[in-house]
Amino acid sequence: MSDTMKEKAARLLKKRGSISSLGSHEVRAKEFFGRNKDSISTVSYMDEAGHHDDILRPGVQMENTYQLGPAKCFPVGTVNNILKDVVTSYLQEEKYEAELCRQMTKTISEVIKARIKDLMIPRYKIIVIIHIGQLDKQSMQIGSRCLWDTTSDTFCSYAFKNRSLFALANVFAVYSE
Repeated sequence: MSDTMKEKAARLLKKRGSISSLGSHEVRAKEFFGRNKDSISTVSYMDEAGHHDDILRPGVQMENTYQLGPAKCFPVGTVNNILKDVVTSYLQEEKYEAELCRQMTKTISEVIKARIKDLMIPRYKIIVIIHIGQLDKQSMQIGSRCLWDTTSDTFCSYAFKNRSLFALANVFAVYSE
């Protein structure tokens, strides 16, 4: 590519507002001295799909609701049923294997979270934590702490046990104003 072609490409990219691989001091040096050893990047972010579409849309502005508490309480009973159904269906006939149980914790937590979100409870952040361990002659205590409003925030818990493993499923529902 000749120097004149490179200069035209650089001017075009500068007009279109794309990001060049050259810094501003290198562009000025090229303008003054007429040549540069480094090549000029001709990648334009304007040509990539999705970047220019998002910029042109005006942002939606929401008005304040001044709602400090939930309109209805979190359905603890329904969530307890979801926990029992999902954990029991996934782990009823399973034997403890470390790698399998690690994947199962991720899968079960995603399924529980999706089923709770299907209830469409507004303004609650849902946190799902699953513990699965080998059932052997051991003792374990699991605790959790967080800062929350006792009038609107709540949790649900379900413990499951079969011949070779135990599981504890916790769901925390925190109201966000």
